[in-house]
Amino acid sequence: MSEQRLAAVELDETTLPSATAEIEHERRVAIFDLVEKNHFAPDGADAGPYGLKLSLQDNRLVFDLSGIDFVRTYALSLTPLKSVLKDYLMICDSYYEALRGSSASQIEAVDMGRRGLHNEGAELLRARLQGKVEIDHETARRLFTLVCALYRRG
Repeated sequence: MSEQRLAAVELDETTLPSATAEIEHERRVAIFDLVEKNHFAPDGADAGPYGLKLSLQDNRLVFDLSGIDFVRTYALSLTPLKSVLKDYLMICDSYYEALRGSSASQIEAVDMGRRGLHNEGAELLRARLQGKVEIDHETARRLFTLVCALYRRG
């Protein structure tokens, strides 16, 4: 029985924007959450689990996948994701600011927008991977969180 999941995720630090300690922490947490629970089934692969190395190259998110008798690389343009990434990161900043002094209803409103953008980004990422890698909604959400952490600049 194969395990259609990621067992390890590595970042190619040489291709990533510089990061503060906070962003580095976000990246580690996002990797932990993704590896902890995911469904990841590359098209044409028979057996897992898989390893994933992520990098940013020439405005592309590059997935280097490996498994038992399986090696594949996919490069996804970041252009279709940029708008939702920027909006999501901006609303996250608003959310953290709201936590410092806004009413509960204001915090809830910003949080609803933040979750909505997160879902939108996850579904867009899932659609971009269609035909390459099958992932479920929760895995797409965790992967989008990691992409956001990669995209953020220190």
